[in-house]
Amino acid sequence: MAINDIWINLPVKDLDKSAEFFNRIGISAFNGGDMVRLLVGDKQTVVMLFPESTFQRFTGNEISSTSQGTEVLLSIGAESKEDVDDLIGKVTEAGGTVYGKPSDQGWMYGAGFVDLDGHRWNVLYMDLSQAPQK
Repeated sequence: MAINDIWINLPVKDLDKSAEFFNRIGISAFNGGDMVRLLVGDKQTVVMLFPESTFQRFTGNEISSTSQGTEVLLSIGAESKEDVDDLIGKVTEAGGTVYGKPSDQGWMYGAGFVDLDGHRWNVLYMDLSQAPQK
C-alpha cells in the first residue's frame, strides 16, 4: 500500500469568513459550497475547512474547544524572515491573533498565530545549514 497524500480537516464556524481570512493572508482558499479548500505552499498541501456540524458528523465526536486547549499545531514554511514578518502583519490585518511574536533563534525564525476559529499556526523560516549539530 502506498500513501501519497494528506488532507488536513478543520472545523470552522463560517466558511465565507474563513475563506476571506486565508485569502487575505496569502493562502489560496477555494469555496466549494459545503467546504473550503486551502492550498498551502509549493507542494499544495490541502487543508479542508468544514462547517462544525459537518466536521462533527464526519468524526462522530465532539469538536474540541480551541479556547480550552490545542489539539494540533499547523506549521508552514517561509522563504525568509521578511516573509514571516509579512505574513504575521497580514494575519493581524485580517482579524487573526498573534500568540507568538516573531522570534529569532539564529537558524530558525518564526512566529505563531491563531485563525478566526482558534486553530493555531506557526510560520517558520529555517536555515538548516546553521542548525545546531548534535
